[in-house]
Amino acid sequence: MTTAADDYHHSDGFVMPDVLAKGREACYKARDAFYACIEKHADKKPTEIATMGLLYPADCKKSRADFVSNCRPTWVKHFDRQYSAKKRVQRLLDGDGDRRGPMSLPQPYTFKQ
Repeated sequence: MTTAADDYHHSDGFVMPDVLAKGREACYKARDAFYACIEKHADKKPTEIATMGLLYPADCKKSRADFVSNCRPTWVKHFDRQYSAKKRVQRLLDGDGDRRGPMSLPQPYTFKQ
């Protein structure tokens, strides 16, 4: 006699957890390879358009295709958004010299009454 649980685990629509884990791992590897490619070719003009306003050089087209084919579209958007935000913050931190270092604190005379 089979139980409902047995039917659930053997039904055609059920995906085993190790399959999901392998898919996630493949997605992460493809994602990391794509963003590593962008970093490697940072000196080249970004001419290709990804999602979330992300631009990348043509040299990374293959790794982008691998990334898109190995990850769910919502994940691709999420990772692109995350990467773009990280880059924006990095540009701010690396920007003007007066933006770096500790904040300038008010001078003691500010507090005199």
